[in-house]
Formats: sequence, structure tokens, C-alpha cells
Amino acid sequence: MKAFLTIVLLVLSNIFMTIAWYGHLKLKEYSWFSNLSLFKVILFSWLIALFEYAVQVPANRLGFEGNGGPFTIWQLKVIQEVITLVVFTLFTLIAFKGETFRVNHLIGFVFLVLAVYFLFKK
Repeated sequence: MKAFLTIVLLVLSNIFMTIAWYGHLKLKEYSWFSNLSLFKVILFSWLIALFEYAVQVPANRLGFEGNGGPFTIWQLKVIQEVITLVVFTLFTLIAFKGETFRVNHLIGFVFLVLAVYFLFKK
């Protein structure tokens, strides 16, 4: 159960992170947002990132074996990176219609999944 909850929280965290880091690139298409100064865009992103941290920190605390969780710190990091790529890919394909998912992207993701496999191998 802790493993599942950790992963769910990491997915939520990465959704907020992706929106905070890249959402402003899409929102600039709206007049109300395009007129914001860089400082206000940064504040907007930080506000979203606050929610990211509010679920990411509990995910790592819950999932870390040092706190009774099922994952080593190495495993948590690689799980988070793979989740980041999946969330980023979905976000990009949905929000940025002009972007395409290419074979080289797939090959890179396969290598990251292999990294997860090797980090979980005893």
C-alpha cells in the first residue's frame, strides 16, 4: 500500500511540477497571461510548485525505506524521473499539438526504464 500511495503522490507531484515549469509556455497564448511580467510569471509558477512540494515531500517520506517505506533513495529518484518523463510526454502531446513523439524519444525512455530495472535488481 505504501508503494502504491508513494507512486500516486509522485504522479500528482509531477503533474504540478510540469505545469509549473512548462505551463507558462502555453499560457502565453492567452492575452491575460501574455501581459504578465517575467517576475509575475515566476510567482505564478512558484504558486503551482508549492502544491508540487506539498505532495512530493510526503511521497518521499512515505516511500523511503529509512522511514519504513519500500524504496531506497536511489529507487525513489529513478521512479520519480520515469514518472516525470511520462507526465511530461502526456502534457506535451496534449498541450503542444505541434510537438511529436519520435523514435529517439522512445529509445531514451526504454533506457530509463532499464535503469529502473537495474536499480531494483538485488
